[in-house]
Amino acid sequence: MNMYDIIYKKRQGEALNKEEIRFFIEGYTKGSIPDYQASALLMAIYFQEMNSEETYLLTDAMRHSGDVVDLSIIEGIKVDKHSTGGVGDKTTLIVGPLAAACGVPIAKMSGRGLGFTGGTVDKMESIPGFQTTLSEGDFLDLVNRIGISVIGQTGQIAPADKKLYALRDVTATVDNISLITSSIMSKKLAAGSDAIVLDVKCGKGAFVETLEAAEELAHNMVSIGNADGKKTIALITDMDQPLGNAVGNSLEVIEAIETLRGDGPDDITELSLTLAGYMVFCGGKAGTPEEGRALVEKALTVGAALEKMREFIAGQGGNPGVLEDYSLFPQPSYSQEVLSKEAGFVASIDARRIGLASQHAGAGRERKDDAIDLSAGLLMSKKVGDTVEAGTLLATVFGNDADRVKKAALEAFGAFVISLDIPQSGPLIKKIVV
Repeated sequence: MNMYDIIYKKRQGEALNKEEIRFFIEGYTKGSIPDYQASALLMAIYFQEMNSEETYLLTDAMRHSGDVVDLSIIEGIKVDKHSTGGVGDKTTLIVGPLAAACGVPIAKMSGRGLGFTGGTVDKMESIPGFQTTLSEGDFLDLVNRIGISVIGQTGQIAPADKKLYALRDVTATVDNISLITSSIMSKKLAAGSDAIVLDVKCGKGAFVETLEAAEELAHNMVSIGNADGKKTIALITDMDQPLGNAVGNSLEVIEAIETLRGDGPDDITELSLTLAGYMVFCGGKAGTPEEGRALVEKALTVGAALEKMREFIAGQGGNPGVLEDYSLFPQPSYSQEVLSKEAGFVASIDARRIGLASQHAGAGRERKDDAIDLSAGLLMSKKVGDTVEAGTLLATVFGNDADRVKKAALEAFGAFVISLDIPQSGPLIKKIVV
């Protein structure tokens, strides 16, 4: 078996078998297959695509390219939640405490942000003292004691994905459904949870912009999860405008806390309650998703979810005082207002441009080793459908570099489209795939 034959076979549109896919993944992970041959195969896959069996085999090979986490020591049905990436998406910080407060163990590994989308690990590290690197024993112990722990991904979880994603990023092969599916699900399956709830973002601020592509991705991931014996459900949700009002690390944590207090924006509250309801259902604590939703609503109302957030922060070395005193978070030195120049309605907000504005302010990375400003980002004062006058505040940009804040404010201004016509907004949750 050799790479030339595998590349040629895929280039001709034929399906690869288990041995060929495993040969490629093992060889590329170990370094015996060079980048130029891996790039050629990725491009062949991009144009010829993979069938469902090939996609599963690729996912399975990538899952077994490194460690597979054993969570059996944790009591109960462990449920993971994954978002395909969006702007202002801080749902992990909300649904984790909500589900854990209802008795569902959450043992989650999350990533850092790259580009215009934020990373959960970066957001958590804006909490003073919070540790995202724990020993395996401490990680498992925390979940058994308080019901939740979220840590950074280790280098040994699906290392094939890390190498392949870096290669896809520079060879224009990122946006292929089979490659996206295998990238996400190899890590989810290796992470060891018993059930998975997927939030598949769809819109201008997402990796997949059309509902058709989002449905294909959701069906692929759900099929692979269920085939592996893990109850898997996907929600296709809107990402045409940012989620919530806050975009940026510490700003998003503050908004998550406000949501757990019952004072969050309508969209982030609605999505978080729905996702958490499905997590409680998948975790066996409710007979239906609707019963799960009722349980998490109660946990929010009585303050149990906020208290679980307090335990979660303290358990990982963070200062739980941030729940009452937001001045404990990193503070920006500069801010700049973004004002409307005309009257009318907010017709649309380009989520991607808002994400780029946050990145320009210092909240995001262009490369994985870039330092970020945990205080940087922006707060939106208006959302789609809101009325504005000339001079109305649309958003405020924050950061510690005056020039970067100014650049970000110009980018944010360009994200807002004002119209005299009342816009017709679509649903927040577009479809459920089971």
